[in-house]
Amino acid sequence: MKRKDFLYLTGMGMGTLMLPNLSAFGNPIDPLQALDGVDVRLKKQLADVALNAAKSKGATYADVRIGRYLNQFVATREKRVQGVANTESYGIGVRVIANGCWGFAATNSMSTDAIAKAAEQAVAVAKANSKIQGEPVQLAPQKGFGEVSWKAPIEINTFEVPIKEKVDLLLKVNDVALQNGATYVNSVMFAVNEQKYFASTDGSYIDQDIHRIYPTFGVTKIDKASGKFQTRSSLSSPMGMGYEYLNASPEDKVQGVITRYKNRYDMLEDVKFAAQNATEKVTAKSVEPGKYDLVLDPSHLWLTIHESVGHPTELDRVLGYEANYAGTSFLTLDKWKSKKFKFGSDKVNIVADKTQKGSLGAVGYDDEGVKCGKWDIIKDGVLVNYQAIRDQAHIIGLDASQGCCYSQGWDDVQFQRMPNISLQPGKEKLSVDDMIKNVEKGIYIVGNGSFSIDQQRYNFQFGGQLFYEIKNGKIVGMLNDVAYQANTQEFWNSCTAVCDESDYRLGGSFNDGKGQPSQSSAVSHGSSTTRFNGVNVINTARKI
Repeated sequence: MKRKDFLYLTGMGMGTLMLPNLSAFGNPIDPLQALDGVDVRLKKQLADVALNAAKSKGATYADVRIGRYLNQFVATREKRVQGVANTESYGIGVRVIANGCWGFAATNSMSTDAIAKAAEQAVAVAKANSKIQGEPVQLAPQKGFGEVSWKAPIEINTFEVPIKEKVDLLLKVNDVALQNGATYVNSVMFAVNEQKYFASTDGSYIDQDIHRIYPTFGVTKIDKASGKFQTRSSLSSPMGMGYEYLNASPEDKVQGVITRYKNRYDMLEDVKFAAQNATEKVTAKSVEPGKYDLVLDPSHLWLTIHESVGHPTELDRVLGYEANYAGTSFLTLDKWKSKKFKFGSDKVNIVADKTQKGSLGAVGYDDEGVKCGKWDIIKDGVLVNYQAIRDQAHIIGLDASQGCCYSQGWDDVQFQRMPNISLQPGKEKLSVDDMIKNVEKGIYIVGNGSFSIDQQRYNFQFGGQLFYEIKNGKIVGMLNDVAYQANTQEFWNSCTAVCDESDYRLGGSFNDGKGQPSQSSAVSHGSSTTRFNGVNVINTARKI
């Protein structure tokens, strides 16, 4: 599947949703087959075949990833089911260092002969690379963990929930939308289960079971009298959780101008509000361009964090390795070395975290067998670190990898990917209502929308889903056609307040693209509602 097709599948801003060709996700399987596991003893035996074959051919290091990737898609529109698909991809990838260079090969044939051949091929690739590569690979030290395992702490395995129950829920979602004024509605549920086994010549044998879920919808309201239309997508987030994500309690709801959700999600309630919001948007006034104080909800701010903080702090992008596909970074090494580059105000504290429960990036160990952790990226507004893996650690003086290596599948080589990158809550008690009370001229933005950012992740423009005008500390009505423009440094330095931990929520992306050939990863970004002063707002309406 091409990346644009995947974006189409997950975009939900489209009026009509159709399931594209899913062959790239694996082979079709019966849903019950997804519940069958692979014996960990067999995986260890197969991994040892690859490791021994690689060493016998001259590899000084080797790692093996046996992956079983399960995907389930259920898509509906109005009163009908658009499609149901269950896929499985299963195989083994072998990565080696020989003559100081990387080599990689993979196979979906799980016979010992095929696995040994793949390992030998990986060594041959490494030796061929050594003829043109100047400097040898420098791997940060990594101790072996022996035989260990990690499982996502889910309560309900989404794959164990009958398809009918999911279809019934989505059709009920659509019905609620139509009853509340929506003209069109589509709804989708995605579920992912990555069963990953890692082994290396360092002495690790790591078995992991990872789950993700994304229930989402899009509603459209057409005003027949004027011919105008507006849309609103769900305020759900893709999460590293099981089906329990859909079991919201009153404690999971954040009340205010609009109801938002913390740890669990109420899809039926959200779609009711969405239909009503879309109707309100049809008659909302267009924004007057100018300088505004922005109050940004986590359901919106996660994408700004992703694009303006997550990507420019990827070390491979800083070094220019991503320049051809997705650009470089303005956060060059000299800024980090100075230890005083003012990325943002002293309210801005941003951490990388591969362990946060419920997040999309949460795992016990990364795809290099490194135990995952948490570290500072921006501390009191100052750039203090990047995101680095084993063969990059020495470049910034680290004696160990930060554990943020990932591959989208067994047949793709692992490389540096963004961990969960999150803005830390404010330390002083501050609610959203209290924040809004202190704004004289502002806009409260909920939900993510379109965006644009340059190749160095510096100059940007972001839209959103819902926009509320603030005058003299009060919400006075809804706005349309809002987008704000800034550069990354001036924007984060305009941060004047962050709500406390009680408002902290996760957003995230199921499909962050990077690399050549392109790979997709899932990553979360947390924050509390945050205020930015004096940001330039433009009107995006097209004049006819």
